[in-house]
Amino acid sequence: MKAVCVVLNYNDGKTTEKLVKKIRDYGCFEHIVIVDNASSDHSWERLLMLQNQKVRVIRAGENGGYGAGNNLGIRFAVKRFGASHVLLCNPDVSFSEDCVERMLGIFERHGDVGVVTARMRDCVYKDMKNGWPLRGVWGELLSMGPVSRRIFKRGLNYPDSYFQGKRAVYVDVVHGSMLMVDTEAFRECGGYDEGIFLYQEEAVLGQRMKRAGYRTVLVLDREYGHEHGVSIGKNVRSGVARQRLREESVMYYFREYLQSGRGMLGVARVWFMGVRGETVLVDVIGGLLRSACGGH
Repeated sequence: MKAVCVVLNYNDGKTTEKLVKKIRDYGCFEHIVIVDNASSDHSWERLLMLQNQKVRVIRAGENGGYGAGNNLGIRFAVKRFGASHVLLCNPDVSFSEDCVERMLGIFERHGDVGVVTARMRDCVYKDMKNGWPLRGVWGELLSMGPVSRRIFKRGLNYPDSYFQGKRAVYVDVVHGSMLMVDTEAFRECGGYDEGIFLYQEEAVLGQRMKRAGYRTVLVLDREYGHEHGVSIGKNVRSGVARQRLREESVMYYFREYLQSGRGMLGVARVWFMGVRGETVLVDVIGGLLRSACGGH
């Protein structure tokens, strides 16, 4: 097993540098590949300073989004280093070497597994089980609304009993902030869909892995930290702007993966208007709270 870590950077060189300096001595990684997704700041020059025999820095010709950047990193890791497994991670995560070794152990024992990750400890959502079932159109729409996803929480997720007393479980979908893939399974399923720029990549990968006959495992006795929104918040600051990006990706997913017709897509557009209104309200309340706290 040859494990390589791929870190995707866009205009967040400082956070990426911090992560790479922390993990570059992990013995579980034969190499670390930093993919600069055509940053418009000075990330490229900064990250080149980290390059050595173990750490390689490559640059995308253009920013094609999360999926395109990670596809590029995996192709490079396989071609240049013969990677059998790749840990994909955002710059705003933290994890131990023990966590990586635990995930590698799952692959070693289960040949039908294509994706493995651990529980996510998120600064916004706190401790998360980090795995959910593939949903239909209505499930996806309900999961997008700040209010509806709380009201229908039980129907949108696995029951708590599914996770209780277990060290690891099979799930359909996991968060994309940090996960490990078997590179052969990733190649067979088609990797990330580069028709999506940002958001909804998790469901796409879950769909593609399942259709190719591979399973996804969530390890419950290990965790990683995620500073929610640190990287994307520096580049897409408005909650409404992020919501519009998410809507574009969801519509693509509905058309290409759930075969939704024009009528259902029309319903989705109306639903998005309501979600956008909730998002504006959340932004306003958040701004008022930050002002009351002195801008912090």
